[in-house]
Amino acid sequence: MEAVKQGSAAVGVRSNTHAVLTTLKRASSDLSDFQKKIFHIDEHLGIAIAGLSSDARVLSRYMRTECLNHRFVYDTALPVGRLVSQIGDKSQACTQRSWLRPYGVGLLVAGYDQTGPHIYQTCPSGNFYEYRAMTIGARSQSAKTYLEKTFETFSDCSKDELIKHALSALKETISSGTGELNARNCTLAIVGADTPFTILEGDDVMPYIENLSTEDAGADADAGADAM
Repeated sequence: MEAVKQGSAAVGVRSNTHAVLTTLKRASSDLSDFQKKIFHIDEHLGIAIAGLSSDARVLSRYMRTECLNHRFVYDTALPVGRLVSQIGDKSQACTQRSWLRPYGVGLLVAGYDQTGPHIYQTCPSGNFYEYRAMTIGARSQSAKTYLEKTFETFSDCSKDELIKHALSALKETISSGTGELNARNCTLAIVGADTPFTILEGDDVMPYIENLSTEDAGADADAGADAM
């Protein structure tokens, strides 16, 4: 669990039609690229991670295999809840065997199936929970405070509004001395009724961040005018 708390933040939110993941990427040094934080699993689901990326790659490979096997046998997508339950069982087994260690990674699973969009959180202990909105990783309490204040409006949000809320929550996890949210250190992913799981990075994320910055600047200007 400590590895999850030390990992960079990830946020997941869902409406009646879509689920969105967004993550804050870290670089080990100024010379290195940012680490990958969102993994594509199948056309209808993907994961965001906080913790050890090596363990995340092992779990993502297992999830992809399960999705492929289910699609091959039944010619349909694997239900999101069933896959998360299997991940919980696999994680829990590592906690009771002396020759294994628990997986040092927490997952936010976003998917869409016959019952609609879903956001699940999995823990190294094997526990898993479904949420309307959730955040994990370092300084996630700040993002959780934002989500607790706004989650009741998420159900009827459009795709763009849902992305704005996810980015706003992620922005809360950035301390004032560590920079700002930008297209280089942020990754977005979205899945929904009309949208296969799609990862957005770099220039694809820029319009959403610029829109968020514009709204924040407008809000600050209005607050200043009211104070005067």
